[in-house]
Amino acid sequence: MTANGGNAHHRVGRQKDRGGYAATHRDHIGRTRLMAVLPTPTPTPVVDPDQDELVDRTWIVIVWNDPINLMEYVTFVFQKLFGFSKAKATQLMLDVHLKGKAVVSSGTRSEAELNVFRLHEHGLWATMQQDD
Repeated sequence: MTANGGNAHHRVGRQKDRGGYAATHRDHIGRTRLMAVLPTPTPTPVVDPDQDELVDRTWIVIVWNDPINLMEYVTFVFQKLFGFSKAKATQLMLDVHLKGKAVVSSGTRSEAELNVFRLHEHGLWATMQQDD
């Protein structure tokens, strides 16, 4: 026994081995065993999506033309959900009808997600994307 209570036969040494190190260890009956010493892993930073620089950019909500909803209904939904005047809601509805799409809102990602959800609840085809 050694002074610190360990067994004198249990010694660990290091040998240089092909660019890395290998450890040697004497077992309880005196045989030398070779053990690999793995390099310490380097921590990889975790990117929080809420802290990502892209989150700070503005998100837009796009309503797309569809063959189902009447123009009057689309105008009504725009007024109800976004508080647009009849003239503004009508102009956006005409953009959807004639151009195929219209941007109806912009804001944070969570605001855009909520607006898309609300438009879907009213049967309109809507998507969101980051503004350029």
